[in-house]
Amino acid sequence: MRLKRQNYHDIERIIEFDFVRATEAAALNSLPWLGRGEKEKADAAACDAIRGMFDLMNICGEVVIGEGIKDDAPGIFKGEQLGTWYPGAPQFDIALDPIDGTTNISKGAPNSIACIAAASPEEGVKCALRDIPSFYMMKLSYGPEVLRSMQIAGIETIKLLSPIEETLAAVAQALNKRIQDVVVMMLDRPRHNEIVGQIRATGASLRMISDGDIAAAMAPAIPESAIDLYIGIGGSPEAVLAAAGIKCLGGDMQCMMWPRDDNERKSLVESGHEADLGRVFFADDLANGKNIIFCATGISDSALLKGVKLKGATAITYSVLMRAKSKTVRFIRASHDLQSKTIRLRSDNREHGI
Repeated sequence: MRLKRQNYHDIERIIEFDFVRATEAAALNSLPWLGRGEKEKADAAACDAIRGMFDLMNICGEVVIGEGIKDDAPGIFKGEQLGTWYPGAPQFDIALDPIDGTTNISKGAPNSIACIAAASPEEGVKCALRDIPSFYMMKLSYGPEVLRSMQIAGIETIKLLSPIEETLAAVAQALNKRIQDVVVMMLDRPRHNEIVGQIRATGASLRMISDGDIAAAMAPAIPESAIDLYIGIGGSPEAVLAAAGIKCLGGDMQCMMWPRDDNERKSLVESGHEADLGRVFFADDLANGKNIIFCATGISDSALLKGVKLKGATAITYSVLMRAKSKTVRFIRASHDLQSKTIRLRSDNREHGI
């Protein structure tokens, strides 16, 4: 007979540090592949460590946003079950990216993190973490000061489809800056050439990244990042993870599905998503409700977090842990004694030294 589900109040508060342990394990286990040119092996190492940590967690976790089902590919896939799944264990919907920035880690470059968002059931919330059907989304993210400025004005002064110069002028006004002092971050991709030209024409500063746009999209909501705006086209799963983090930080994000070609657009229409093709999704549309936590651990340095630092027999990790309900943001610096530290791996269900 199935046991009655345990009814904990604020269950995410009780379990949240175990999610951080999972991203820490992913960062530490993938670190040996930093700069080795083997992004698939780095990804596999991160996935193995995350699964191993979840095997110790007394939850019923289901991946609602992961990687698509691919043959012989490392990854934690949508529909996969994580946790012990003991009868009565608390339920979580999980979105994750074992390594956001796999190309970066293979090159030994900055801007790679391991991150997880999770949501426990909440009355009135049918879908906490929205699975967007398009491969890419157009994205615009900004911090709490810009959002507060719009709320005071009572109008949306910043809109995803507005001309770039209007958006930058509104951001500059909200932050009490000159346009040339506004710093914009975006992925370095040919599809952004026109936007890059428009940003440069305004005199605003531009910071280009090669990969890993979860940390980049969250950066405007982190005062220490020195990034004021994120804009560009990137992966849809990454948009949802970034939205969960931005929501906890008090910023906001606007996104719209961006079909890569006519075939993808046709497929989206045939699948019943035509009405959503022109919809602008805000952070709360992608990560809905208050029972959401977000955590990430840096692998290599990013605008959000420092990467893992090795000092003799010690590894130092830098993580962030946030809750949407309380908007508490914890930056966690952890020191790991490599002579004692072990990581549990799913591949053989054993503890391994680092």
